[in-house]
Amino acid sequence: MKIAVTSQGDTLDSQIDPRFGRAAYILIVDTETLEFEAFDNDENKNSFKGAGTQAAAMVSEKGAEVLLTGFCGPNAFTTLETAGVKVANDQNGRIIDVVQKFKQGNVVYAKDANKDGHW
Repeated sequence: MKIAVTSQGDTLDSQIDPRFGRAAYILIVDTETLEFEAFDNDENKNSFKGAGTQAAAMVSEKGAEVLLTGFCGPNAFTTLETAGVKVANDQNGRIIDVVQKFKQGNVVYAKDANKDGHW
């Protein structure tokens, strides 16, 4: 399964970036092999508005079925939900640890956004 994880860096040892749309990087991780691609999110991070929606579209286009992040705003959440991507908010720590926790089934999927828009 492919999952998306917001990250402060471009490795599995990086820390979760608590922001979704304005995260420094978004990693797309294959949970079976732990192979991953790191996508620099500079364009969205520095955009005036719509960062979450644009990041959500990218996550969906890359085939991720789940997003692990700290906070997800309402527009991004709705876009992800529409695309069939589940969101697990309130994640923190190293990417590799969060992915292992996910693989063990230790995440709770959000029913709604946990942050107001534009952070």
